[in-house]
Amino acid sequence: MSGNARAPVAQSPPSDPWAAAPIPPALAAELRALVARLDREQRLWLSGFLAGLEAQAAPAPMAAPEAARPAVTVLFGSQTGNSERLAKQLADRLAERGIRFTLLDMLQCNKTHLQEAQTLLLVVSTHGDGDPPERAAPFAELLASRKAPRLEHVRYSVLALGDSSYEKFCETGRRFDARLEALGAERLHPREECDVDFEAPAARWIDAVVGKLEQSLASSSARLHVEPLTGDRRTASVSNAYTRKNPFVAAVLANQRLTASGSTKDVRHIELSLEGSNIHYEPGDSIGIVPRNREQDVDALLEHLPFAAESAVPVDAHSQSTMPLRQALIERFEIGPVTRRFLERYAEAIHSPELAAVASASDEEVGRFMRGRHVVDVVRAHAPNGLDAAGFARLLPPLAPRLYSIASSQHATPDEAHLTVSIVQYESFGHARRGVVSGTLADLSGDDAFLPIYLHRNPAFRLPADRETPIVMIGPGTGIAPFRAFLAERDATGASGRNWLFFGDRTFEHDFLYQAEWLDLRKRGLLTRMDVAFSRDQETKCYVQHRMLEHGAELWRWIAEGAYVYVCGDAQHMAPDVHAALSRIVAEHGALTDEEAAEYVLEMQQQRRYQRDVY
Repeated sequence: MSGNARAPVAQSPPSDPWAAAPIPPALAAELRALVARLDREQRLWLSGFLAGLEAQAAPAPMAAPEAARPAVTVLFGSQTGNSERLAKQLADRLAERGIRFTLLDMLQCNKTHLQEAQTLLLVVSTHGDGDPPERAAPFAELLASRKAPRLEHVRYSVLALGDSSYEKFCETGRRFDARLEALGAERLHPREECDVDFEAPAARWIDAVVGKLEQSLASSSARLHVEPLTGDRRTASVSNAYTRKNPFVAAVLANQRLTASGSTKDVRHIELSLEGSNIHYEPGDSIGIVPRNREQDVDALLEHLPFAAESAVPVDAHSQSTMPLRQALIERFEIGPVTRRFLERYAEAIHSPELAAVASASDEEVGRFMRGRHVVDVVRAHAPNGLDAAGFARLLPPLAPRLYSIASSQHATPDEAHLTVSIVQYESFGHARRGVVSGTLADLSGDDAFLPIYLHRNPAFRLPADRETPIVMIGPGTGIAPFRAFLAERDATGASGRNWLFFGDRTFEHDFLYQAEWLDLRKRGLLTRMDVAFSRDQETKCYVQHRMLEHGAELWRWIAEGAYVYVCGDAQHMAPDVHAALSRIVAEHGALTDEEAAEYVLEMQQQRRYQRDVY
């Protein structure tokens, strides 16, 4: 892009002056964009400045001696933050015991880290249908490729997080475990697989691996002398922490419908009181809501079960505690839409060839069968013959908490947390169905409306530390929620960075969420630019990725100038389409090949300049 560089007379200049530069393509693209905006005097000054820096450069540091290298490398691959939080808990335990370690996001882990590792401890979740979290995808590719190093010198163990309602439960952890073994690594401790109730098995795994490391490193130089934390110091930071098992009961201050009456969707703006909770959140965090199945749905299921409502059943797979079946169905188990995994387990348990044939059918066929079908519909057609109450309960997935992005800033509304929630409701098999949590939220209003909540931190989705940094936010539908928080935070803290918002939904007239707020922010200059896409307002569908491509040249200028890019919303369709559009923009307007553009986007992720919160 810059035609100002001159080659020595004796040489022929290459067609692209940057082609021979010993600079990674992604960085070269940024430099080209910068140099193109400088005049001759500015380029001369920059040349002299860089020469001066080179003259003052200190010699490169020597490699650390073997004894100083970490004895343990803790890697985490996280989608919602749980794996990262557990990895940090493990790191804290290692620090307490004086064991040298390094803690790495899998996105930062390269081949050298694996070659130099002595002990690998992996904490990783499974996302979607057996996929690794997006920040763990490059690591998964490296590990599965021919470039993966031999690891005979490494001991390892895997903590796998998952959701048993999905067919490929803990698939990523299983693949990593098998691949590390195939590369020659020695298993330090067996893989632990965790369902949505992961706290107890995760704690058990941490205790086990730390205990084995203490034994093996008892007299090693990998140990440091540290003062152990006292009981008071260890618990002080969590004394006011609320969890899904110990939630804060928040008053519902407002429950306002955002979509117009003619909309095909019911989206709510909900305000919760945090007064007295000592909950402190950051934009990008989520509120976890402790779910309960509706009593009428539980009673409808019990009508088709040959078990007494008071039958004792285990509360989960890792506890000896029991509770009455009806209470457990209300508080502990998913009884809504069926999953393939439930069908497979239930068919085997009741010895039903008919149901087994359905569960083993093609994805398309089993998908058609499951559509709109709840557990009660399956039980009505296929009685639980041969099962007792406890056996039936063990087949049900645990009732998972629901996470909703916070749509407010505590700097603007100190004692409140706002949510943007789409109410799930539909008709199937002659019954009106509602989402477990969203259906409850739809009815919460008045002075007696309360909701059990807890804070779920999301450190992988954060505003840039520099308030002058420009940001680009892409959030169709309820994916707009965290960006309302981002802009409220930047407004309240006086951040001067430019802000560009892409929003999309079905129709302008009925589905323009928070329209008045965006217009006010545009008028005041805080929202530098806003581009919208309403898919059903014209014959040809238009989505946010199309708007991105339309304004690709300007979007590239923002990126080349250091803008952070954020994406929130649907992981199945929107997020891949937006990612593809971003990669195309980088390639086209950054004058890069597709491979170079992919490397550039990956570097943005590694630098946390490209962050996604998708679900």
